[in-house]
Amino acid sequence: MEVLGISGSLRRGSYNTALLKVAAGLAPEGMRIEIADISGIPIFNADQMESEPEAVRSFKERIAKADALLIATPEYNYSIPGVLKNAIDWASKPGDTSPLVGKPVAIMSASTGMIGGERAQLHLRQIFIALDMRAVNRPEVIVTFAAQKIDAEGNLSDQHAKELIAELLKALARLVGPEQK
Repeated sequence: MEVLGISGSLRRGSYNTALLKVAAGLAPEGMRIEIADISGIPIFNADQMESEPEAVRSFKERIAKADALLIATPEYNYSIPGVLKNAIDWASKPGDTSPLVGKPVAIMSASTGMIGGERAQLHLRQIFIALDMRAVNRPEVIVTFAAQKIDAEGNLSDQHAKELIAELLKALARLVGPEQK
C-alpha cells in the first residue's frame, strides 16, 4: 500500500514533518509512506488551470497513484496553514477529475500549545467532506507541547503518541481495504 504523506508546514524543523517521518518508521507491513514536498506549488490561480504548473501536475499525479494520504498539519489561527489549503485547492480542480475524490485520508497534528492542532483537524475534515474524501475518524493523533516531545533530529519521545500513530496507520489500511493494496 502506497501512502503519500503531506506536511502542512514548510519549516525546516517542522514538528509535523517529523510526525510523518515517525509514521514512516511505524508503518505496518505492506505499507510504504513517501513524503511529498509542497513548497514549489504556486498560489492557486484558476486562470492557470488549463496549463497547470509542473509542480501541480506532479503533485496531482502522486496523489492519484497513492492508495491513501496521510496529512500532518500545524494549526495557524484556528485553521490549517495557507500552504496546505493551497495544495488542496490545486489538487481539487477540476472537481470531476480530482484525484482527491474518494481518496482515503488520515490526519495527524503537532503543535507547541496545549490544543495540538485539533481545530486544524476539524477544518480539514470539513474540506474532506466537500471533496468526497474518506477520512479515518479514530484514533485522533494530536501531539500537544510538541517542542517538549520532538527533538531537533525529529525523534518523538511520547510513547503514547507513537502508539496512536501506529493505530492510525492500521485504521487507514483498513479504510483502503484489500482491493486497493
